[in-house]
Amino acid sequence: MTLVLGIETSCDETAAALVDSDRRIRAQALASQVRAHAPYGGIVPEVAARAHLSVLEDLVRETFARAGAGWEEVDAIAATTGPGLIGGVIVGATFAKAAALARDLPFVAVNHLEGHALSPRLVGDLPFPYLLLLVSGGHCQLLIVEDVGRYTRLGTTLDDAVGEAFDKVAKLLGLPYPGGPAIEALAREGDGDLFDLPRPLKGRPGCDFSFAGLKTAVRHLCAKAPDARVADIAASFQAAVADSLADRTRNAIRLFLDRHPHGKHLVVAGGVAANSALRARLSDVAARAGLTLAAPPPALCTDNAAMIAWAGLERFVRGAREPLDYPCRPRWPLDARAA
Repeated sequence: MTLVLGIETSCDETAAALVDSDRRIRAQALASQVRAHAPYGGIVPEVAARAHLSVLEDLVRETFARAGAGWEEVDAIAATTGPGLIGGVIVGATFAKAAALARDLPFVAVNHLEGHALSPRLVGDLPFPYLLLLVSGGHCQLLIVEDVGRYTRLGTTLDDAVGEAFDKVAKLLGLPYPGGPAIEALAREGDGDLFDLPRPLKGRPGCDFSFAGLKTAVRHLCAKAPDARVADIAASFQAAVADSLADRTRNAIRLFLDRHPHGKHLVVAGGVAANSALRARLSDVAARAGLTLAAPPPALCTDNAAMIAWAGLERFVRGAREPLDYPCRPRWPLDARAA
């Protein structure tokens, strides 16, 4: 049995978790910063870093207490070392390195995106290879996942991530932060066919995304139709996003199956993967191509330490060990060959 402590501080969630090699989350603890950032309609990096610093040590203690475990049972410590808001990343990585030094434990550096990419394997024995749609506040990518540490990026966003688009549109509509859950809830009451919003890049070759123009279209719509029901705008925006994701994913499925004809799974992960309407649409896209949609439960879609502990464990059992001067990075692509 291997037990790994995971630390996540890359954005606005401070989290710690203990995960073992039987895919059990022995315990986890999380402190949200939503209230601190809500007045600004987005994340303030310095506020986030200070908040991580103030609660991380207590969260780790709480995690051990919930698990009924001690440091002597831990085999390695894994922490997000990028990409993300660099102040927060440094807080978590430095804590993990200090604990590794004090307890004479191996330190494993985890790419936050790899945490999302491998998170479905924490809840089931998902085989490699699979096609991954990674959708979050900072990232929107399509990648082929061939093994731990082996990723081929097929496409990425040319401007904004889909989660960022949800947050900005929510702000335009006067909805609270974070915007994704607010838009999803309101869209259930609206007519997604009422407004003909653009589907950026739909029908074009390739697997890249674009959402800046869609945000602008929503802003113009709000200005031209100030009396429109907010629920209808939210539903129309969400439908446009679903169409865009579906179109680009269909292109990626063709490339994936050309390379891996026996591939069986489309995986969607990241914070936006918690959106049930988008999951339903992607499940249909996968089924039409003969694939099965796999996704972590909603609690493992948003930033969490369990996925970092699991990714660290997967790397640790394959021999990964990082020196304590391993750098933190605000940018860290999964596919180092990609532009």
